[in-house]
Amino acid sequence: MSNKKQLIEHIVIALKKELQQAIDAANEAHAAAVDDQSVAETQYDTLAIEASYLAEGLSRRVTEFQHAIDAYNALELVEFNVDSYITLGALVQLSADEKANHWFFIGPAAGGFRYQLDQKSITVITPQSPMGIALIGKQQDDDIEIMLGANKLEDYVSSLK
Repeated sequence: MSNKKQLIEHIVIALKKELQQAIDAANEAHAAAVDDQSVAETQYDTLAIEASYLAEGLSRRVTEFQHAIDAYNALELVEFNVDSYITLGALVQLSADEKANHWFFIGPAAGGFRYQLDQKSITVITPQSPMGIALIGKQQDDDIEIMLGANKLEDYVSSLK
């Protein structure tokens, strides 16, 4: 359980760092959109319009990072066992990943985030990802089947924490 707390702390730190970068970029784009140098000189001059679209997109990203941080702060950590069904907060290992000691953490956001913790290589996946869809609702020793591009992965859940 303390491993999961530590993992979530690191995910939140990384999200806060990305949030700050997004805030800075959004502020820069907003400043560029309203800058005197951005005023259109001809009907084909679209610098201000492009900067405002960029500022709007970056502002949405800021909101997404804030929601992700809130979701991790609200996540209830549960210890899973052999009889548990895989849900949000589960730490899952597939049999093919045992030698590499690779695990998947099912989180509410930040899919793709990777972290090394106690000799475990952990990748965050979301329930909406193809791997998340394949794992949610399964139990230890259940088979999974997933299409990854043109490749079919067949494996089973070897460990669940």
